[in-house]
Amino acid sequence: MIYDVRHHTTYRYSQPVSISQHVLHLTPRACPHQTCVRSIIGVDPAPSICSAGTDYFGNPATFVAVQDEHLELSILARSTVEVEAAPVPPADRTASWARIARAAGGAGDEEALYALQFAFDSPCTAFTADIRSYALVSFTPDRPILEAAFDLTGRIHAEFAYDGGATTVSTPVDEVFAIRRGVCQDFAHLELACLRALALPARYVSGYLLTRPPAGEDKLAGADASHAWLSVWCGENGWIDLDPTNNAIASTEHVTLAWGRDYGDVAPINGVIYGGGEHVVDVAVDVTPVPAPDATGGG
Repeated sequence: MIYDVRHHTTYRYSQPVSISQHVLHLTPRACPHQTCVRSIIGVDPAPSICSAGTDYFGNPATFVAVQDEHLELSILARSTVEVEAAPVPPADRTASWARIARAAGGAGDEEALYALQFAFDSPCTAFTADIRSYALVSFTPDRPILEAAFDLTGRIHAEFAYDGGATTVSTPVDEVFAIRRGVCQDFAHLELACLRALALPARYVSGYLLTRPPAGEDKLAGADASHAWLSVWCGENGWIDLDPTNNAIASTEHVTLAWGRDYGDVAPINGVIYGGGEHVVDVAVDVTPVPAPDATGGG
């Protein structure tokens, strides 16, 4: 699948902002099954400083500083991304979860050492004894890790209600666990907390999901949104992406922006401003499939 992705964020302030500085995670990262063909970010007012690079986790990151006084800030990211299907091993043939927990950080294994950093809780995934007990319902002794992770993903999907008004970006994961409601970010954080409570490496993934309008209706411009899911390390089978919001394996309809320990590492836009007073934010996202080029060279 090839997608044109448009992510437009507008901040409107009640008082002038004299300086704003932001780190942007708006450029899709290169993955084994994803290629960012092109990407461009436009900022208005034009930034005095704009520097592109990569963060600690290898995600594309752009730093911008706007030093002209402004009442409105517009950030528009446009990308063309090609996504291929990732192979998924038979769940019942993956290693036991206990073996995976022991393997993380293993001497002489570069991937195992890399995975270890994602086995600990983080600011947004601080687990409790109750969360660990909830995880153990799926992670019975010697159960294959992917089979157990699929079961956990399905339980979160079935037992937690999607409710856009129930939480905020700062709602603790134990509160999400208590109220049994939230959004994609909350469900990803909860499953991460469950996995890390068992010393299993798993990382937070920020990106987009192709959505479709109801039957007979046109898709509204800007009606898509950012999405979040997680990736669990399965040892020799690598990283497998799971989407608890939709009880699914991440597919060619998922576009990866960045990954880290939790949302705080990879927020699409993160920064500080001087001034501004009260403000409102408008976000419009479009994920549009692009016809693949004709391999025969025809029109």
